[in-house]
Amino acid sequence: MSGNTEQALLRKTPAVPAIKRASIDDAARLARLFAAAFDRDPVFHWLARDGGARATALQRFFFWVLRERSLPHGETWMAPDGYAAAAWIPPYFDSKKNPPTFRGDMRLLPVILGLTGLSRFPRGAAMAQALEAAHPKEPFFYLAFIGVAPRFQGSGLGSALLTDTLARVDAAGAPAFLENSNPRNIKLYERAGFSVTHEVVARRDAPPLFAMWRPARATRAQY
Repeated sequence: MSGNTEQALLRKTPAVPAIKRASIDDAARLARLFAAAFDRDPVFHWLARDGGARATALQRFFFWVLRERSLPHGETWMAPDGYAAAAWIPPYFDSKKNPPTFRGDMRLLPVILGLTGLSRFPRGAAMAQALEAAHPKEPFFYLAFIGVAPRFQGSGLGSALLTDTLARVDAAGAPAFLENSNPRNIKLYERAGFSVTHEVVARRDAPPLFAMWRPARATRAQY
């Protein structure tokens, strides 16, 4: 890539002057963003059905996760222009409340089936169980998904959004956890303070996810 070309691309890269809290009204838009961002992801490539229904299946999956799991907690954040978003689920500090589990939430079964189709449904079930087993037992902020529009990936939008949202995690005095589905992103998360604790492998033929943990960095406070 020539210097002139690189400079031209950088001029077209949207800035991230601030982030805003996403609402239920943003669910469809963010579902399209995540579907595009994860279209070539190794794990979703293994999970999602083939053919022309793939894009729609991804969008429906992300729409459900956003609407039912992340947006109600108020910790899903997006760039104002919509080119990047991070879906966080806050910790359950109250020991009497427990996050919904894959096995306990029967609504997830048709969602997985919609994503995988019948032929790949055993893959989806195996992945759901593996993810549930991999989650730490102590309270933590969970980064369910972070995505950047494909044409702006590698521009720094994801790093900027991660930095801004982690500031809220630190203000809460909580650790953070994620499962990284793309080995290329390990260094990005390591720069943000995460470290790989173990690999999560749903089945022998499944690509690995990398469980990554970031210790709490501040005394818990109101945020």
